[in-house]
Amino acid sequence: MTDIRETAEAHAAACRRAIDEGQPRPGYTGPSLIGADLTEANLAGARLAGACLSGARLAGACLSGADLTGADLTWADLAGARLAGARLAGACLSGARLTSAVLIGAGLAGANLVEARLAGADLAGADLAGANLAGANL
Repeated sequence: MTDIRETAEAHAAACRRAIDEGQPRPGYTGPSLIGADLTEANLAGARLAGACLSGARLAGACLSGADLTGADLTWADLAGARLAGARLAGACLSGARLTSAVLIGAGLAGANLVEARLAGADLAGADLAGANLAGANL
């Protein structure tokens, strides 16, 4: 069985390469916003399913009710972001910074939260069924 840390590190390395090359990783079908600075942006209700947001800066952004199903948010900075009711099923949030984020009622079923930083995050009513929280900082 593959060690979860090795898997997370390999995934992180692939994402760093994609960020360096400015390319989305294969398998992501939505818009490519790799490394975008969307700090405090109002993206409430945005349709970003399948988007590649690796390394994006979304600190303090409003993503309430946004559809981020299957999106790549690896190493994204979502500190203090408002994601109440957001749909993040199957999203990759490996290594993401979600400290003090509001995820009330968010759909995170099957999401990859390996090594995610969730200290102070409000996960009340969030659906975490099948989510991978290995190494996450809660």
